Amino acid sequence: MKKKSLFGRAKSIKYSLLEARDMLELSFIRNYPEIVKASLKKRREEEKVKWIDEIVKLDKEWRVLKQENDNFRQRRNSISEEINAAKKKGKDASKLIKEAAEMPARIKLVDDEMKKAGERIVYLLQRIPNVIHESVPVGKDSNDNVEIRKWGKPKKPVFELKSHGDWAENLGLADFRRAAKISGAGFYFLKGKLAQLDLALQQFAIKTLAKKGYTLAQPPMMLRRQAYEGVVSLADFENVMYKIDNEDLYAIATSEHPLISQYMNEVLDEKDLPIKLVGVSSCFRKEIGSHGVDTRGLFRVHQFNKVEQVIICKPEDSRDLHEELQKNAEELFKELELPYRVVNICTGDLGMIAAKKYDIEVWSPRQGKYVEVTSASNCTNYQAASLNLKYQHQRKGELKRDYVHTLNATAIATGRAIVAILENFQNKDGSVAIPKALQKYTGFKKIP
Repeated sequence: MKKKSLFGRAKSIKYSLLEARDMLELSFIRNYPEIVKASLKKRREEEKVKWIDEIVKLDKEWRVLKQENDNFRQRRNSISEEINAAKKKGKDASKLIKEAAEMPARIKLVDDEMKKAGERIVYLLQRIPNVIHESVPVGKDSNDNVEIRKWGKPKKPVFELKSHGDWAENLGLADFRRAAKISGAGFYFLKGKLAQLDLALQQFAIKTLAKKGYTLAQPPMMLRRQAYEGVVSLADFENVMYKIDNEDLYAIATSEHPLISQYMNEVLDEKDLPIKLVGVSSCFRKEIGSHGVDTRGLFRVHQFNKVEQVIICKPEDSRDLHEELQKNAEELFKELELPYRVVNICTGDLGMIAAKKYDIEVWSPRQGKYVEVTSASNCTNYQAASLNLKYQHQRKGELKRDYVHTLNATAIATGRAIVAILENFQNKDGSVAIPKALQKYTGFKKIP
């Protein structure tokens, strides 16, 4: 039997998320455990394979308990009528009364067993990653990502390029020392033309995407945990997110998270899909990296500005829309005249949420290699199942409710784009030319 595409394109039911949903909905593991096991093995998460059998076993036990519980509750309701009828006829109702007295304890015992099994199922489900798409390359880490295409000609510097951090501080356009003094490492001040360049990049991306039908959205900068649990892996709460003390709030790591989670527990109408949004926000992340030439500057930081693309759609449309998001991002970097390559992210570098992901890596003349600047992910219905986000539609004359698919892609993360511009457009005299596409937003053609 042919494998079904996770993106709803192929016809075989074996790999269908249209019929079976993704593994966060228990029915997918129940009906297709071998598919989930195969995906886990490709992700090199063999230790989780045995969880699938445990989930299937617990699911069966829970459903038996549920039927038993329903029977007890039904008996509890009917026994009251039998007691009343017996008393009216003057019959001995002592056995029925005893049975009725024992019923709450029986129900509680089954309720407790159901709760224990259910909590274990949820615990395991929250730690099982999305089922990968068949086109994702199998690999251990980022070294195994597969290059798809390149654009532009990488330039080899004919003079020694200045570090973007030193260059910006020497011109008074950035201040890392004072930012570290008041906020710690991984923060910065942008000033003058460099701050204007940051805003220009945002405007450039926003207006380009608006012309393509994406609605601009500025989201809240904080999310409650319940909303956040629907769009990220649990590990992110410790490794990535900033928690607000004594509040059920987390600073957002990207605008994708509030833009998608805003629809939590909703049923959208088919006619309103796809929803296409372009979010702009500051982003806050704990991890900044601790190696290479980027440890000081704008590349790996705790706070940065980003323009993000988000789509919520029907399952059968997500594959094409994933390609659309990637195309949009590439068009932006072509307009910026920055050489880049596109890589298909391998299983070992994919993360829990995505079924498939592309990265754009821009050429860094100073490092002599390509460095990541954007990611575009198809999360299929992994987030939607966790958020209980569905859409209603007609199928064979019946009104159906199914989970949507969610997609996200970086348009421009301004700090990384600025670094790429400073390196690729730096002149021998230390000045930096502004890409033509940005000049109408900056009002100047070079820095200083």
